[in-house]
Amino acid sequence: MKVNLVKTEAEIELIRQSSLLLGKTHAEVAKHIRPGVTTRQLDKIAEDFIRSHNALPSFKGYGGFPATLCTSVNEVVVHGFPNDIPLKEGDIVSIDCGVYMNGYHGDSAYTYPVGEISEDLMNLLKRTKQSLYFGIEKAVHGKRTGDIGHVVQSYSESFGYGVVRDLVGHGVGKNLHEKPDVPNYGRKGTGHKLESGMTIAIEPMITLGKRHIDIDNDGWTIRTIDGKAAAHYEHTVAIRKDKAEILTTFEFIEEELKKHGIVI
Repeated sequence: MKVNLVKTEAEIELIRQSSLLLGKTHAEVAKHIRPGVTTRQLDKIAEDFIRSHNALPSFKGYGGFPATLCTSVNEVVVHGFPNDIPLKEGDIVSIDCGVYMNGYHGDSAYTYPVGEISEDLMNLLKRTKQSLYFGIEKAVHGKRTGDIGHVVQSYSESFGYGVVRDLVGHGVGKNLHEKPDVPNYGRKGTGHKLESGMTIAIEPMITLGKRHIDIDNDGWTIRTIDGKAAAHYEHTVAIRKDKAEILTTFEFIEEELKKHGIVI
């Protein structure tokens, strides 16, 4: 089936609606992130919330993935399975989630501190999130995916961080993963040319150590080889002429975090 990379305004509106519910789902999960909670408990909260709004979790069953959330703790970069291990003070947990509603997906990730975390980890979170916004600034008509990757890479590597290369952002729409691939590294002026109306997920995955990763025997869980922590932030955006339009939102998440004195 041929996928239209350039979406109509009506299609973008449907992606925005899925993405709005996704932002609220993240906030619902954020309310419960604390030492002692398990990622399986967080997964149930997310699934129940999504289904109660007449939508479906995009990830559950996708390629055999067993859960609503990817819950990736500390050195796990992405695709971690929810489990019964309680989160500990000082952990970080990346929550990646998708919502499917009215025939379209929204996709977004946020990395959360669990209680008090080290300064090194908080800096990693803040800078990974900042690299996402620098990437979004390049997501305009006429630019290329390499322009996004270049700014994410150059900013992140300026702090000595690793930029994961084996995993990339992607188009989003009727399918959870569409073309084009959106790497977090690259050279300016290279890669797929961006056009107004394209909808893409930009998702830097940045490590405190080396960029190299390995995959667990479950075929999904991806972790850093050196055991250093990784952060992951993701927005779904629409390409526009002068400035990308962010369709997902961190607003509800960050309202929740501020109640606990957390600013990322």
